[in-house]
Amino acid sequence: MKRLLVPLWLLAIALSILWLDRPWAEFAQGQAFKTIAVFPLLTKLAELCLPLALLGLAGAGLAALRGWRPGPGGRLLLCLCLAVAIAVMAKTELKYLFGRTWPETWVGGNPSWIRDGVFVFSFLHGGQGWESFPSGHTSVMAAPMAVLWRRWPRLWALWALPVVLVAVGLLACDYHWISDVLAGSGVGVASGLGAWALMAQGKEGKPCGG
Repeated sequence: MKRLLVPLWLLAIALSILWLDRPWAEFAQGQAFKTIAVFPLLTKLAELCLPLALLGLAGAGLAALRGWRPGPGGRLLLCLCLAVAIAVMAKTELKYLFGRTWPETWVGGNPSWIRDGVFVFSFLHGGQGWESFPSGHTSVMAAPMAVLWRRWPRLWALWALPVVLVAVGLLACDYHWISDVLAGSGVGVASGLGAWALMAQGKEGKPCGG
């Protein structure tokens, strides 16, 4: 079953691009969910990840200069921070690679589906108007949650909740296509699992012991 996860994920993204993205964008725009304060607020959860990761890495670096060597908890902290850093780098490069336009016009008169009927991938285009795919918010939220899921798998529902909340906010506000969010979640999970693998130590492969 695990071997089918990536093909199923890619299939879900493709089906969303073909049949779900545009109808949902039109529905969300018509409902004006973004005027309800709770939905934009949900997206802010993801915006905390990068500053916290930078603070964690900076703090760990300063502590290391003073002789600190991470124990189980310290390695888990480093793993969480590394996961966010990987996700940020990955989503930035992928946005440039795919060059996808946004559901609505947000900045600098960017072309969009709602205003201009534009729904394209312009590979290697560059520019803020062509950075919709994948969702960076979903990526950076899913990355540390994947680390926590790897550490405490029985609490998977708890770790999934922040990712779902961010996704709901993004889609309700029409900030992203459904396929952007699906792709972002995959990028984030891959980043988190990659960070875990890089930090893994010992026979059980647990960077934080236990």
